[in-house]
Order: sequence, then structure tokens, then C-alpha cells
Amino acid sequence: MESIIQNKRYSDWLLFFGILLFLFGLIIALFMPILANKRMGLSAHLEGIMNGIFLVILGLIWNKLVLTDKWLKITFWVAIYGSFANFVAVVIAAVTGAGKMMPLAGGKEGTQVVEILISSLLISLSLAMIIVCILILIGLFRAIKQPFVFKN
Repeated sequence: MESIIQNKRYSDWLLFFGILLFLFGLIIALFMPILANKRMGLSAHLEGIMNGIFLVILGLIWNKLVLTDKWLKITFWVAIYGSFANFVAVVIAAVTGAGKMMPLAGGKEGTQVVEILISSLLISLSLAMIIVCILILIGLFRAIKQPFVFKN
């Protein structure tokens, strides 16, 4: 029973953080005219919106995942980290104009500290989101493999 309650809490928190991140994506768009890199500001806007939607969808399908409590907890925290780190990395790049790892959005080379911060966030969030997607797929596959029981 405690596991069911914990799953409901994870689901609710994912919905909350998803809408919060979506809101952050909307708010950053208001600041685009004053950002050092407006194109990166647009990227931050889109990252907030898309990662927010991702967390909301994850919250909606959370109860379908068949994973142990330990793996559900890991999936939850890695999803939160990856989604928010993605937004934060691009916001830092938009505000500072740095972000040489993102040349398509016009990132220029910034100070060493800022570049290390942005690069660390980008690399870690990429790994985090790959791990989350793999864990979600495992949880959904296990749910599919379970025998179907019709409940009235």
C-alpha cells in the first residue's frame, strides 16, 4: 500500500514540476529582448516548454511503469535533474552569450568557468535523459508483458 501512495506522490510531483518548468519556459520568453544571445533565449524558451511537457507526460504515465521502488525513485530524480538542467544550461548560455558547445544557437566562447558549467550541465543532462528514457521503456515493456486481468 505504501508503494502505491509513493507512486501517486511521484506522479503528482512530476505534474507539478512539469507545469513549473513550462511556466519558466514562458517567462524566459519575456526576457528575450534583453538577453545577450536572443537565439539561445529562444532555445531556453523551447527547452522549458518541451521539458515541462515531458515531465507532465511522465507524470501521467507514471502508474503504468513496472519498476522496483528503487528504480522508480532513480527514474524520478534523474528525470527532474535532466529536465531542469537542460533549461538552466540554455538560460545560462542565453544570459552570458557563452555556450560554444551549442554552435547552432550561436553560442560564443565565454569565460572558462561559464563554459565548464554549461558543458557539464549539457553532458550530464544528456546522459540523464538517455537513462530516463531507457528506464521508462523498461517499465512500459514490463507492463506490456504482464498478464491482462480484467477488473470490474
